[in-house]
Amino acid sequence: MSKLALLSVSDKTGIVELAQALVQDFDFDLISSGGTAKTLQAAGLPVTKVSDYTGSPEILGGRVKTLHPRIHGGILARRDLPEHLAELEANEIRALDLVVVNLYPFEQTIANPDVTVEDAIENIDIGGPTLLRAAAKNHAHLTVLCRPERYGVYLEELRTNGEPSAAFRRDRALEGFQMTAHYDRAISAYFAQLTDSPAPFTLTAHPHQTLRYGENPHQPATWYKTDESGWSNATQLQGKELSYNNLVDLEAARRIIIEFGDSGDPAAAVLKHTNPCGAAMGATLVEAYERAFAADSVSAFGGIVALNRPIDAPTAAALSKTFLECIVAPGCEPEAAAILKKKSKLRVLLLPDLFTGPKETVKAIAGGLLVQAADDATDDPAQWQVVTQKQPTDAERAEMQFAWKLAKHVKSNAIVISRDRTTVGVGAGQMNRVGAAQIALAQAGDAAKGACLASDGFFPFDDSVRTAAAAGITTIIQPGGSIRDNDSIAAADELEIVMICTGMRHFLH
Repeated sequence: MSKLALLSVSDKTGIVELAQALVQDFDFDLISSGGTAKTLQAAGLPVTKVSDYTGSPEILGGRVKTLHPRIHGGILARRDLPEHLAELEANEIRALDLVVVNLYPFEQTIANPDVTVEDAIENIDIGGPTLLRAAAKNHAHLTVLCRPERYGVYLEELRTNGEPSAAFRRDRALEGFQMTAHYDRAISAYFAQLTDSPAPFTLTAHPHQTLRYGENPHQPATWYKTDESGWSNATQLQGKELSYNNLVDLEAARRIIIEFGDSGDPAAAVLKHTNPCGAAMGATLVEAYERAFAADSVSAFGGIVALNRPIDAPTAAALSKTFLECIVAPGCEPEAAAILKKKSKLRVLLLPDLFTGPKETVKAIAGGLLVQAADDATDDPAQWQVVTQKQPTDAERAEMQFAWKLAKHVKSNAIVISRDRTTVGVGAGQMNRVGAAQIALAQAGDAAKGACLASDGFFPFDDSVRTAAAAGITTIIQPGGSIRDNDSIAAADELEIVMICTGMRHFLH
């Protein structure tokens, strides 16, 4: 007797090719529903509609199609129990050998900023998850496929072994359960946004790559992906395998470079241990990189470079002059790729969605997780307050905006000093702000004269303002909010420094 497959998919990638092989090469009968049946019929394939197979028409505008005993009996029957087989025969139900299902595009639907609640609800799949769970539960007796990239592997199993192995069926069942778990989490998260009560937080991630080790060689590590975007979707042009620390630094680099967008001036950032050791803007990409590198060439050795423009040949030549671990950019010109190829160990990654990142950050603590919205709030310079008598020039205001963007991405306590849209001093991760300022000013040296100082937190005392003025700083930008703001403002007025308070704090712990 022919084998029987149920095909009911929203994503129709590869479904015709799969169905053709099932019918022509392996003597399968096909049953299908809705749009999938129409697709197969249009391809000239013999297919029985679910409604014809069950004897029950689709009802409620298609909301009820596959929820029927003839379908779920054929999925859930155990082939090793005579009583189950007898019930199938008594009810004229055929046992299913293959169930191919994926789900309504709920996440794609709610990604539309104009989506209505009604549209979101109509894209909640009911029959699909039910089919997936039933088939995954009974994977000892049939196969479930929910990802188009598994179709070819399944057909190869049939060609090689005559039927899928138990291990193959179990792995596909796991993918089915993972898909329904992820789907339910997305629905739950969406509805949580519509209420005032936080929903249980769940996170579904799939193993993407086993890493050589974590932060240190004695720490095992695995790279998991939550979806098909981001770093797992990046193209690695060349270089060694990415390490745990590479990925952590690359994500920090990505978050910095997106501050400069892809439509303004070229920008470059050089990082070490997630902190920028140099960042700059320029008239050209190579100018931006060379200025960023020169800001702290000692720390830049072995660093991570992020660029907001595709790599061109002059920039590639400059990048090749020193040892770097990784470079990330939205693209790379062929001439540039040929130049970089000579540095065979250099990791070069192209990330087309460089400017798209996670909406939440998650940290593990004993017995739980801390989940917060990502710090992607847009600062509005029009809302900033000049709190000193001296007003900034347009050039000074632009410099303060540049320094403020970077201070957001330096470990707190953070001080960034910039001049001509280039960092000249960075004080990162200090236990007090005075120490961070001293480190940044010492690094800047004479370049601090006429420069801007940005602080990620307010000044509870006026000591850092006076230290900055003594070094030649002429503008300061900080969030404000201390009960002793007036002390710092008074010191700035006394020393003829421009000070802006942004009203928004950006700590990075």
